[in-house]
Amino acid sequence: MTAIRLLLLAALLIVPPTAHVVAGSQSWTEFRGPDGQGHAATARLPVEFDESKNVAWRVAVPGEGHSSPVASDGHIWLTAAVESKLTPEEEKVRLAKIKNPRSLKLAGKLSLRALCFNSQSGDIVHNVELFTIDEPEPKHQLNSYASPTSVIDDGRVYCHFGTYGTAALHAKTGEIIWKSDKLHCDHQNGPGSSPIVWEGLLIAHFDGIDEQFIAALSTKDGNVVWKQKRTSPMNKTKEFQKAYCTPTIVEHDGQPLLISPAADWVYAYNPGNGEQLWRAHYGQLGFSTVPRPISGHGMVYVCTSYMKSRLLAIRYDGKGDITKSHMMWQSDSNVPQKPSLLLVDDNLFMVSDKGIATCLDAKTGKQHWRERLDGNYSASPLFANGRIYFFSQEGKATVIEAGSEFKRIATNELDSGFMASPAVVDDSLFLRTESHLYRIEFVNPKTLGLKR
Repeated sequence: MTAIRLLLLAALLIVPPTAHVVAGSQSWTEFRGPDGQGHAATARLPVEFDESKNVAWRVAVPGEGHSSPVASDGHIWLTAAVESKLTPEEEKVRLAKIKNPRSLKLAGKLSLRALCFNSQSGDIVHNVELFTIDEPEPKHQLNSYASPTSVIDDGRVYCHFGTYGTAALHAKTGEIIWKSDKLHCDHQNGPGSSPIVWEGLLIAHFDGIDEQFIAALSTKDGNVVWKQKRTSPMNKTKEFQKAYCTPTIVEHDGQPLLISPAADWVYAYNPGNGEQLWRAHYGQLGFSTVPRPISGHGMVYVCTSYMKSRLLAIRYDGKGDITKSHMMWQSDSNVPQKPSLLLVDDNLFMVSDKGIATCLDAKTGKQHWRERLDGNYSASPLFANGRIYFFSQEGKATVIEAGSEFKRIATNELDSGFMASPAVVDDSLFLRTESHLYRIEFVNPKTLGLKR
């Protein structure tokens, strides 16, 4: 018996008990995945792919949208905006109402929709119209009317379109459970903040040029449970009061903290009732804030976006105004304005909008390396199986080692560009480009059957 036990122990040492958990998560339920930080740590993903290599399927996506894929129970969900084109006369009348139309784009009547795809075949399972908008606000040319990423929780899909409304659907049937359009702000550039779910609450930012607040809806019926206005002084120029960030939740001493970057300030709230617990000032003009904060080592890492983006490492164990007391370090060099960050162990990775990738020591901010990647960037990077994947607006996907020394592994290219961030289910990578949804995985070329 002793010999048998020794043999069993030796086998366990050779094959770790976690060996069966090799793939990534079976679901990807919110923006940047189940942990909100862009990790699919154990997923075995290809490092090389293109329009024909390691593509299980590819399907055209109706309409326009930058929302990232979310996945559960064999289904992939996206949102999209299908628009009716304006006539030249209609466009002329609408443009006359806009103060600064140079970077803005007008749309005709919108059909805001939820799209559901079968993850195995790529077939569309549900195509549900949620809202129709007769005269939408203008949006920035780099944005869409369907940019916020949906959330899947407890058999429901929550689709959010900012000021245009929020809806809950049955994840299996696609049936609409409730719709709400009670909360509004003037996004100026179109909606961008993705919601999160926490203990029966759907929490979202509404930081416009007219109003700035964070609110929680009941996941049961869509009613407003709490609404908290931003309380700290901001720039007097209304255009500098907007933001497009997605909140995240961390725990301190067993209590949840809702970390919520807005214009000029980052706040921590009690997610249950919206009570403000602390705040920290960026120390410079910071608005149109986009990157979702990430956490580790007792700190949250926040990017301030525009004008010049600053990266702040903030201890989250404070109370009141913690600007001077809890700022641990900051970086002002090539910090992203749109892509979120990645934290892997002690290394913090980021790519600027102009394609400068950087690795910093997460505890001190010391730079390990900085390298130029091809293209421009809006999508957030992904960590999987010791590698980092970056996705450019031009359609290039660069893979590097997740280490304190730069090592490029591969550069791949698809036909159209990336604005949405990736999703991972098991060992499959789901990518939304500006025209298609892809399932990328190790594929036997003899069994390849692409959909167009």
